Amino acid sequence: MLSARCKRYPDKEFLVVEDLHGGIERLTYREFQELVQKLATLLQEYGIQKGDKVLLHLPNGSAFMVSWFAILSVGGVMVPTNILSTEEEMKYLVTHSESKIIISEKEYEEKFSTFRLPLLLSRLGEERRGIWLEQEAGKMRSLPIPLQLASGDEAAILYTSGTTSKPKGVVLTHKNYLHTGKQMAKILHYQQTDRMLIALPMFHGNGQYYMAMPALYTGASIAITENFSATNYIKQAKRLEATIGSLFSAPIRMILKKEFDPADATNSLRAVIYAQGLTDGQYEAFSRRYGVELCQLYGMTETVAVPLINLSKRDEHHASIGKEAGGYQVKLRGENGKEVPAGEAGEITIAGVPGETIMKEYFKNPGATDEAIRENWLYSGDIGRKDPLTGLYYFVDRKKDMMKRAGENIAAGEVETVLNEHDAVFESAVISVPDPMYEEEIHAFVILKDDNTTGSEELIDWCRKRLAKFKVPQAIHITEEFPRTSVGKIQKHQLKNWI
Repeated sequence: MLSARCKRYPDKEFLVVEDLHGGIERLTYREFQELVQKLATLLQEYGIQKGDKVLLHLPNGSAFMVSWFAILSVGGVMVPTNILSTEEEMKYLVTHSESKIIISEKEYEEKFSTFRLPLLLSRLGEERRGIWLEQEAGKMRSLPIPLQLASGDEAAILYTSGTTSKPKGVVLTHKNYLHTGKQMAKILHYQQTDRMLIALPMFHGNGQYYMAMPALYTGASIAITENFSATNYIKQAKRLEATIGSLFSAPIRMILKKEFDPADATNSLRAVIYAQGLTDGQYEAFSRRYGVELCQLYGMTETVAVPLINLSKRDEHHASIGKEAGGYQVKLRGENGKEVPAGEAGEITIAGVPGETIMKEYFKNPGATDEAIRENWLYSGDIGRKDPLTGLYYFVDRKKDMMKRAGENIAAGEVETVLNEHDAVFESAVISVPDPMYEEEIHAFVILKDDNTTGSEELIDWCRKRLAKFKVPQAIHITEEFPRTSVGKIQKHQLKNWI
């Protein structure tokens, strides 16, 4: 696909990258392909063969993009990892993935000092110790005779966050990437004139699935920022001339928390896709401030493209995750595995073809694979509800975040929605802890808006007036911040240690 786009748009700008210091790098399709070919040749020089794993430990940037495509072009399998991971966490990922080479930066070199693996370091600057990726790749001339690659060949392993167990490696094929590029481009009507903004970490599927691949499929371009900045997100979008953005609800709330700059009201963005719902006030404020259409979707690393997306233009439906899209079929199932009646909550399951429209498998974990994929249905572990009148789906909660008190089921998300509607609340997170009498006790953690002094009792009273008695938190804890993942998701398993 890259080769085809290079033939058609050789001199079109493909990649625009802004680093932490505001420096901007620009690459045309042809320039990008030349870098990919040189690095691919270098990887072959280091013995990378079809099926070999190459671990990436890089921030957002051109080195990540070039490495991704170079690894795949020689039949290798990319293993992207979080630069915030500790040395201990990296030991597991390097070993479990069976990686043959590590591509990283000088800053993270010590994490890999115990491994006897080739370590290619990008962006070394004046320190030339070790193997400097750009310098070594620059010596290469052209890619040797290409391997015979098939679309079903493995292309990447994306490790999902582990909470109570080690991370699971989601195995993706070339066909998976081609599928998401085609479907996301069609669903969201991406044009050649569009420029997708990637500000969230690229080791996640988000930037790869929803931004990079559809841009390549369409012949559009990609803007990348080294990291997400709530203060500068809109300014970077303007500066890099981006037209499509992708965020989660947490980064959107972070943007709204910053003082609004009226100059940001005029920007180049026409749409921002996002996941994990916003309150009415947050949705309305973001749309009004920046004149950008917000489009909520539902997807997972395992689903590849999005099986559900909200393309409704009606604001009153903004809380919905939409309807089936991209050729996917969705069913909500009860504990018995049977489809629940419309209006009732059930586990979101997605029909798909492993290695094409959904992940191929979990790497070296057949038990988890068999549990997740049953008769070509992917069991998401998420609970949803379908409105019988509109046909729109709504996210209820993670299955593991469903709670039970005195025999009654409670969705943490429902309690959080009520708390977030209070004028004093910026964000909330609800968890449960064991209770000897009532099964579980409900605890809420709340971040208040700036300069607000509302107390826990007032918030509990607020909940009592709006929730059934068994859903009201037994305790509310005021805090200044939550433990989060790299994309802003709250790590609820850590909150349990705060009680």
